[in-house]
Amino acid sequence: MPYQVFDRHASEYDAWYDTEAGKAIFAMEVACLQPLLHKYGRPYLEVGVGPGRFAQTLGIEFGVDPAPAMVDMARARGIKVTEATGEGLPFPDRMFGGLLLAFTLCFLDNPRKALYEAWRVLQSGGGLVLGLILRDSPWTEFYTLKGKKGHPIYNHARFFSKEEAGELLHACGFKVLDYRSALFQPPGQSTYQYESPLSGYWQSAGFVVIDSVKQEVSQ
Repeated sequence: MPYQVFDRHASEYDAWYDTEAGKAIFAMEVACLQPLLHKYGRPYLEVGVGPGRFAQTLGIEFGVDPAPAMVDMARARGIKVTEATGEGLPFPDRMFGGLLLAFTLCFLDNPRKALYEAWRVLQSGGGLVLGLILRDSPWTEFYTLKGKKGHPIYNHARFFSKEEAGELLHACGFKVLDYRSALFQPPGQSTYQYESPLSGYWQSAGFVVIDSVKQEVSQ
């Protein structure tokens, strides 16, 4: 996906988090991610750090993003950000204990290469945590329709099924350990009530987190 799209719409993208709906949805997503990421040792890296909202709230020290405007925003929130893609991480082998991709997988040009890179920079037994809108969710239909109507960001998204995401992780040297699900209210509302995340995979969820661990296998 052209990073210029995120660069051009960075302010608009970031401002959504300060809307009433954005605040509630973000709180549910963070609560879904936090226990799975925080069971791993530090330091942490977020690939596709964007404006740094997740990294700042979850205490993630490092980030990468190819969009200069996003990099500036994340740096302003105290994240050590490098302008780079997920397919070419500028870090040495085995540097990180935990790695987060929140909504990033569906926008990567080469998801498999990015996951191999994640494997490379993770320590032995390190965790890769994926935050996703999975294909069978009502939210996927909502964002797919937005994309078809010309939304500048969602017309580039590729949504994975639960099975596809699991197969991709396995092929790149990861073992899936757990799922957590959140956001069971319909998409497109102006307000949302906070709901606690649920353990496991729920097809009706708007946000699903996959917890996976690096396995020591030859690449």
